[in-house]
Amino acid sequence: MILSRRSRLLLAAPPLLFLLLLSLAPLARLLQEGGQWSPGLLLDPYLQWRMLWSILQGAATCLLALLFGVPAAWALARFHFIGRSLALRLLMLPFVMPTLVAGVGVLALFGPQGLSGLNLQDTPWLLLYGNLFFNLPLVVRAAVDGFSQVPASRLAAARSLGASRWRAFWRVEWPAALPWLLPNLCLIFLYCFSGFGLALLLGGQRYATVEVEIYTLVAYELNLADAGALALLSLLVAGGIAAVYAWLEARLGVPARSEPLPPAPARAWSERAWVAAALAILLLFAGLPLLAVLWKALSALDGLADLWDEELRLALFNSARFTALTVLLSGVLGLCHALAAGRWLWLRAMAFLPFVVSPVCVAFGLLLLYPQWSGQLLILLAAYVLLAYPFVAKAAGTALDAMPAQLAQAARSLGASPWRAFRRVIWPLLQPALRRGLAFAAATAVGEFAVTLFLSRPEWLTLTTLIYQKLGRPGQANADAAMLLSGLLMLLATLAFIVIESGAKRPEELAKGDERA
Repeated sequence: MILSRRSRLLLAAPPLLFLLLLSLAPLARLLQEGGQWSPGLLLDPYLQWRMLWSILQGAATCLLALLFGVPAAWALARFHFIGRSLALRLLMLPFVMPTLVAGVGVLALFGPQGLSGLNLQDTPWLLLYGNLFFNLPLVVRAAVDGFSQVPASRLAAARSLGASRWRAFWRVEWPAALPWLLPNLCLIFLYCFSGFGLALLLGGQRYATVEVEIYTLVAYELNLADAGALALLSLLVAGGIAAVYAWLEARLGVPARSEPLPPAPARAWSERAWVAAALAILLLFAGLPLLAVLWKALSALDGLADLWDEELRLALFNSARFTALTVLLSGVLGLCHALAAGRWLWLRAMAFLPFVVSPVCVAFGLLLLYPQWSGQLLILLAAYVLLAYPFVAKAAGTALDAMPAQLAQAARSLGASPWRAFRRVIWPLLQPALRRGLAFAAATAVGEFAVTLFLSRPEWLTLTTLIYQKLGRPGQANADAAMLLSGLLMLLATLAFIVIESGAKRPEELAKGDERA
């Protein structure tokens, strides 16, 4: 889409101002607070363990995701079987699930009264399993894409020269998949290191991460100086990993598609066993927590009537209105950002700023910078929009990149004004991607947990905070209520997933329609 420099600057002004006030300025205030730390803080064994465990669990998740994800991805990339397309599409489902639903699902499996009969509470494996729920599909999708890029001629040449399947994998296939995997491993470490919801629910007293410790210092001890110092250290680690991610993206790049090897039917018993093992891995790590939530929720349906009280009505109302406002505002900001960015790489990169800074650091920075607004609904909604609108900007930007430039040029040459060209040509092609981005934004708002704990007031109760409160109260009735509410939250996230997947082929269909016209 061709826009004048002035038009781009006007479109870029709202998102840039928003990022300045809601991300950069709070981040600078957080760095200022962290600069007042005491040198003895780094010598505290308790805080040293928090930082060390935060790094270790991120690294361990990357290693386990590689160990389980690469074999599963190789089977999905090399063998065709009934349900393969569905399995690949379902890999997106964990991405839209709220962290609280995943945490409740892990507890339903491996908690004190878990369905598996194995109690992993107060062990590191509980958090690692929860991390794999979100991050194993990321490795599998990246590796499937990487293995799919291996030229068929190169692999056939290796086999014709006597290389075994194992040797051909290490010498031909693995190097082709590595550029796809390494950047995603950086993202996985970043997600795990900056994670809050899962660590709060699954980490316990000993295995909570530095983000949970920051929340504890602020919410329960009012120790802003130490919290600021830990947030500063956390930002340094996250910023370093983000820099490594950017370097890997630029250094390795993505290999061009050239004679890709299509998946072959799995006929031999060994091939079918490999496919079965791959599906079992995905079910174990990405499917069982959701099935456990569903089973527990269905088992607790008898208490559904008692659950419908004033507290739940307030939580539903707040979740609905916060989500609606977040979708509306993030849609406007994300669309402005995507239209303005064009080929300005620096502006494209600015959209990823909310992903680099953890929600805990965002909320803490907002509290420090705008203490007079800490009790205002505006600051909570602004934080919601900050976390959600990059999904819209990224989806819309990708769709704009894929559009042929001559479409808008042809409309302008026929006398259409810029607004008419946008409305009649660009907008119909942009709608599917925009809908997917808004679905991600809605899923983010519905499942938001960290910012809500920091900035919310009792009258702003949401589904996520209500579930957390129910989990913290004694009694089987509260545990059942938490499961029912988690099932409801999972249903809402699944609806967002359906919206995302239903528009997956629309851009191609619209493009074909333009060719026929």
